[in-house]
Amino acid sequence: MIRTLVRWLLFVIGSALLGVVLVGTVGFAIFLRQGPAPERWHLQALPDFTAAQAAQVTTLDDYLALEQRLFAALDQQVYLPPAGQADLFNRYRRGSRSDPETWATNWNRSFRLAPAGGGEPRGTVLLLHGLTDSPYSLRSVGEHLAARGWEVFGLRLPGHGTAPSGLVQFRVEDMRAAVQLAMRDLQRHAPPGRPLLMIGYSNGAALAVDYTVAAIRGAEQPLPAGLVLISPAIAITPAAAVGRLRTGLSSVPGFERAAWQQIVKEFDPYKYNSFSFNASGQTHRLTRGVVTDLERLAGDAGGSIRGFPPTLVFLSTVDSTVDAGAVPDLLLNRLAPGGHELVLFDVNRHSAMRSLLVGDPGALTVRLLARSDRPYGLTVIGNLTPQTQQVGERRAAAGGTQFADRPLELAWPRAVFSLSHVALPFPPDDPLYGIDAAPAGHVQLGRLDVRGENGVLAIPGWALTRLRSNPFHAYLLERIDGFVDAAAAR
Repeated sequence: MIRTLVRWLLFVIGSALLGVVLVGTVGFAIFLRQGPAPERWHLQALPDFTAAQAAQVTTLDDYLALEQRLFAALDQQVYLPPAGQADLFNRYRRGSRSDPETWATNWNRSFRLAPAGGGEPRGTVLLLHGLTDSPYSLRSVGEHLAARGWEVFGLRLPGHGTAPSGLVQFRVEDMRAAVQLAMRDLQRHAPPGRPLLMIGYSNGAALAVDYTVAAIRGAEQPLPAGLVLISPAIAITPAAAVGRLRTGLSSVPGFERAAWQQIVKEFDPYKYNSFSFNASGQTHRLTRGVVTDLERLAGDAGGSIRGFPPTLVFLSTVDSTVDAGAVPDLLLNRLAPGGHELVLFDVNRHSAMRSLLVGDPGALTVRLLARSDRPYGLTVIGNLTPQTQQVGERRAAAGGTQFADRPLELAWPRAVFSLSHVALPFPPDDPLYGIDAAPAGHVQLGRLDVRGENGVLAIPGWALTRLRSNPFHAYLLERIDGFVDAAAAR
């Protein structure tokens, strides 16, 4: 009797579990196939650089030659022919307002900028863009430095600047190999005694730190003379790792949608709008590795990493893309004093604006201002008083508790309540993202001002409301100038 009851219970439990598995499997399959269908630019594999080619592609000239073949394949296999006024904001429609080839320079490609005047460069700077971005994201910084006598190379990282399909293919190892190639080749051709620096934005900043840590640990690659990190991706949510499992299902016919966290109309000529789960997974691998290596280096050194190049960081106190607090906590606090500084852009604390904000979104500002044991300098850019939109600089040296205040000839623009992760590297007159851009014949995302009902536009709401340019960009350039000048004088 008892055996019969046990068998019956096991049968019932097994049947229930099987039913749950079947229902879950069907539901998961439906979930993976929901949403917009991938277009050819999401599916077409392109012949980009990989780490496996590093033994054959050893110079930047080699890399640029491969890139030329890559863009030829992009043109032949992905781009659509002109269609007049139809499809006017499709990046992959030739002649559209979003076609990057309508610009005088297609900034999706790697670029070299010689120092103005043609003389000997003061030094060399490697620019590393962010995830889903292109070399365009640091174009304005590069042009500014070239005008001041620096040789500049903006590197297009593997998987980027072409089609979103690259976000399904690339791996962290490919990006690392490209950065190593660029740094070695730039050093090989640099004048003796001239500094070689790295400027990284977002994911590119994480790559710069990753590269520097490897050099400190003994890798045969040149140590940069200094790092400038803009909105650095030092840590992101661990949930991003889930994407690597779901991407694996996208090779099953009919489940190509499974590779994508979101598929969005590609209206931006210099940044992918769609986002793959592989991109999340690879960035999680990169940032997790950076944090682990920093922790080990600090542990081996007795708590503080010595010999790390001087580092200047620009960060918005609010950042929905990366963990802003990880920058001081997991990077800067682990470096021994050595010319490191954090420039933190606060939220707009004007009294009229404060009433619209949730709690205190700038809590990181308050926390850092209260600390006195910082091994790095701290500068906070924010309102002079709650009664004015004008901003000023509050600056203290490493370990200092006394802040020197300096008013700036800058102010918050009307209706701007904070900066954003994506705003920092772009000037307010940027032709694509600037809120003060002069009218042009191509798409201008910073000037969009549309009204209507929810759910009608193919462009997502975040693309219309998120600040895409930095009203304090002139200050960012001023601080970069002082930093690279100090590197050149050492």
